[in-house]
Amino acid sequence: MRRLSAGAIDVSGETDVIDRATVFGLVAICALLAWVLAAGAGWEVGAFWQTPSVLLVLGGAVLTTLMACPVGSWRSVSHLVRNAFTVRNRPADEMVILIVALAEIARRDGLLALEKPVARLNDPFLRRAFQMAIDGADAATIGAVLRAEMESTDLRHTYGVRMLESMGRAAPVFGMIGTLIGLVIMLGRMDDPSRIGPGMAVALLTTLYGLVLANVFFLPLARKLAHRSSEELLAKTIVLTGVLGIHAGDNPRIVEQKLRAFLPAGAFGGETVARSAVTNGVVQTLGAAAPAGVEPPKAGQSKAETPAAPSDREQQKGPATLEWINSLIAVDLLSGELKTVDDQSMPQGDGRDRQAGRARQRVVEQAA
Repeated sequence: MRRLSAGAIDVSGETDVIDRATVFGLVAICALLAWVLAAGAGWEVGAFWQTPSVLLVLGGAVLTTLMACPVGSWRSVSHLVRNAFTVRNRPADEMVILIVALAEIARRDGLLALEKPVARLNDPFLRRAFQMAIDGADAATIGAVLRAEMESTDLRHTYGVRMLESMGRAAPVFGMIGTLIGLVIMLGRMDDPSRIGPGMAVALLTTLYGLVLANVFFLPLARKLAHRSSEELLAKTIVLTGVLGIHAGDNPRIVEQKLRAFLPAGAFGGETVARSAVTNGVVQTLGAAAPAGVEPPKAGQSKAETPAAPSDREQQKGPATLEWINSLIAVDLLSGELKTVDDQSMPQGDGRDRQAGRARQRVVEQAA
């Protein structure tokens, strides 16, 4: 596991980066094949290209997959292939540090203080998870919604992997079909020995195309997408566990211990993530500020003299008190006349307005 520094985690930047391993592997294998062809055929490399054979193998693989898969899944083919060449998921170790940093903010300033930092995150799943917790949803609802989204993501990724695997299985089959067709045509021209060699070459090219398309493009990309899907589900599982831990009020160290279970042994070199330099740097990057109405302690002021931040329950409850009601409108309990806070009479209007005035009077009496 790589060791992270405080500036190594980008909390709000784009996470889509080119997967160098996929690009390097594809370019390297194509260069290797080109080198072998050039070494064997010299300047006659064009002999390895037969347009009808390419169309037979590639078209047959695509069309049979079209028959086997739902039509709606083809709308995301370009997005699917792009995912094989880009890394969209935040690494698991960075996700753990980010969630532990959010746990530190929630412990220090309350759960409502996470609203602005969470809004800066670029991960939609992470934002939705924490937003539900901030909005006061219970743990069962949060878990049900996030698990349903994870199952939907897994199902969508499975469709994409199966599409590429289907094309990978069909390409060699159509290569063999093309070879058999070429052999039949060649055997029908046995009266001209000069055409046997070129005919055999054309027949074998379809098998070559099928094997190359299957084992260089379709199947490796399918395995890459399956691996990418596992990484995304792991990241979302970490988010789910972290959000539920923060929602339950767990200490950041407890949240860290829960999330370490998803990382390899010896992650972070055995160091504690909570309150580390890396986590503190992420907290500062998120721009966690003190809750509104609470000023930081002044120089020489003790911590005991610092005004305490209102709790989450008090913030959600609101100022539903008699003083708050009287600050909005005053009621003469003897005459029932409505007055403003400046002691100015308000127009009564018709009977419905008087009924509204009596209703306000009852609210005041109940609050008292």
